[in-house]
Amino acid sequence: MALRTLSGKHEDPRKGRGSALNPEGRFESVAREAFDDGWTPDADDGRALKTQVIEEKAASIIARNQSPDIPFTQSVNPYQGCEHGCSYCYARPTHAYRNLSPGVDFETRIFAKVNAAELLRKELSRPGYRCDVISLGANTDPYQPAERRLGITRSVLEVCSEFNQPVGIVTKNAMVERDLDILVPMAQRRLVNVFLSVNNLDHDIARRLEPRCSAPARRLQAISALSRAGVPAGVLVAPVIPFLNDDQIEAVLEAAFAAGARQAGYVVLRLPYEVKALFRDWLERHYPMKAKHVMSRVHEMRGGRDNDPDFGSRMRGQGEFAGLLSRRFAIAKRRIGYDARDRMLRNAALDTTQFRAPAAVPSQTGQLSLF
Repeated sequence: MALRTLSGKHEDPRKGRGSALNPEGRFESVAREAFDDGWTPDADDGRALKTQVIEEKAASIIARNQSPDIPFTQSVNPYQGCEHGCSYCYARPTHAYRNLSPGVDFETRIFAKVNAAELLRKELSRPGYRCDVISLGANTDPYQPAERRLGITRSVLEVCSEFNQPVGIVTKNAMVERDLDILVPMAQRRLVNVFLSVNNLDHDIARRLEPRCSAPARRLQAISALSRAGVPAGVLVAPVIPFLNDDQIEAVLEAAFAAGARQAGYVVLRLPYEVKALFRDWLERHYPMKAKHVMSRVHEMRGGRDNDPDFGSRMRGQGEFAGLLSRRFAIAKRRIGYDARDRMLRNAALDTTQFRAPAAVPSQTGQLSLF
């Protein structure tokens, strides 16, 4: 697989973007690489890359899984692609299914499912639907910048509230505060919890690692706002990256607890498919002195590989260092005062028994529902 920079030259990434590469996806049969032949002006003249949001109508909206190490069976993703630009994002390879790059394309070509709420209403209304918690933010962030204008996530939450459908939210954006008017009544009915993903408190690392996310301090403020309003809030330390942010686990847990978080979980760095090459390039650009050490420790936790896709170990890793991380996290949670329940059980507190489909609306012919 050929890797290319934005102009074919090995330069620093554009400001505000996580990746400087735009590799072909793994399904492409032809690899292209741009180069400067000296005849045409360089298209990459330092101008900021603009984000293109493509509005589309999806065919379905609830994705289901049977993964034993994921704490939910169904999820809703209002957006594909994510402008936050996290260099490590495990969702990047999904853009290959659209013949787009998991690199720059993933964070500049965002697909917005504008009919998400309409589809969700239909799916929840089906007679065969069996209520289980829906996860928002399982793949890409439901509160990325496009949400401010489009409000798709908000419309999904409105439907969930109407149906008493429980929801677990994971986000890196303080924009979640905008929807407190929906979240607070849902929380009072035990229908929602929110996890803010905070993997470090160093703003210099954060602006490189997660260039368009809310700053760590701002995410802590969001935890505080949620908690004060009565919405159960937690912190997700993800991903834990050896030699880069693993030393901040305890500090993040303490700061999040002080802000009001009462549940916590973590995930070790995952590098599936094209992500491994993108992350290696990011490391070499931003932390060249640490790059070999980081990848060496990753290999130690992944059985000598860049990535371990196996259930049971893909989220936590294996080996001595992974075991040390697990013990550190458990000890810190106990010392600080977090709930003893594991992140895998966090949705058990949400109530699925209240689910009710609203009364059917009369049809255009005036025929009422029998029940």
